[in-house]
Amino acid sequence: MILREHYLQQIRPFYDSDLIKIITGIRRCGKSVIMQQIRDEIQNSSTDVIYLEFEKREVRALFPNADSLLEYVNKRRKSGRCYVFLDEPQEIDGWVEVCQSLRLHGDSVFVTGSNSKMLSTEYVKELSGRFVSFRVRPFVYGELQEYAQELGKEITPLDYLIWGGFPKRLEFSGEALRRYLEDLNETIIYKDLIVHFKIRKEALFRAVVDFVLRSNSRIVSANSIFKAVKQMQKCSENTIQKYIRYLEMAYAVDFLEQYSTRTKQALSFYRKCYDSDVSLNSIRCPDNRFDLDHNLENVVYNELLYMGYKLHVFNSDRREIDFLAQKDNRKYYIQVAYSVADDKAYQREFRAFENVDPLSQKILITSDELDYSTSIVRHIHFRDFLAMRNLESL
Repeated sequence: MILREHYLQQIRPFYDSDLIKIITGIRRCGKSVIMQQIRDEIQNSSTDVIYLEFEKREVRALFPNADSLLEYVNKRRKSGRCYVFLDEPQEIDGWVEVCQSLRLHGDSVFVTGSNSKMLSTEYVKELSGRFVSFRVRPFVYGELQEYAQELGKEITPLDYLIWGGFPKRLEFSGEALRRYLEDLNETIIYKDLIVHFKIRKEALFRAVVDFVLRSNSRIVSANSIFKAVKQMQKCSENTIQKYIRYLEMAYAVDFLEQYSTRTKQALSFYRKCYDSDVSLNSIRCPDNRFDLDHNLENVVYNELLYMGYKLHVFNSDRREIDFLAQKDNRKYYIQVAYSVADDKAYQREFRAFENVDPLSQKILITSDELDYSTSIVRHIHFRDFLAMRNLESL
């Protein structure tokens, strides 16, 4: 597995901190591997390391309660600071209290988690000001390529655009690839959400999930989903809003707010949905009719976040620009389309830049081979964008 230096460099300054280090993200995005890489680095300077993988049944069986976990650590620790790694401990009742106790003892505690318990108000309240969290995401294209080369494989931008960046998916192809992603999707929906939240209207919940995950790079509201699924079962907009929140809590989706030029602030009621990984859309597309246009925008969203940009949807004179990306007092207005070869698409995408801050960079990202750059707008091929580490080099 590749060294995920992008995340390690964020976490390293906290190795010896008494803050509890919480590594979160959607299932199978590589959190455990990052934790193992942290452990390996720390073991170069310390032998007082305890590492427990709670996804292993034999490990879970050792700890019927929190007291047994605390006793286990205390019996095996040495004098001084102990580095304790708890990989997916959320099924152990009282795991938060264990972390707190170890922290107060002067230990350095690392925890991974992918489900809603990592966002529960209870744990946030108990650890308020005493933890630091790091969100890990599936591979971006550069990471995917690096891992593919390690496995002796080749990944094209189109492959990434369809099947996304879950690391283990590189081990499969064809029907096996789809089967792996569908099983992962089912685990997220059923184990992390239906079982955990005791959802009784399972058919309704699954319909809402399908609607949301197929709606990536679009405006999604409880009202729009309500209108689409209300004929299936009686439900309320509040119920649908709650289901959407569950998807966020499982890190399956993000929502991007609009920045309004009139109010000079984000508008929380206007939100576009982005899947944590575009494969969550693709596995819902029949007959290989993949949603390349919206997946491309979703991929750009994920890549820009990885680059460290703060993002908003931007609206000027009722014309939407996909992204206002900001970092280090620099602004970039970015439009994304699979192609602007069609005249209507060309006019639509370029017209969005009218009356926008003339001093800021304006970027159009498409899969078109022809260069559509103008004196105002820089056109970047999707392939070239994926090779970029930041936008400052433009």
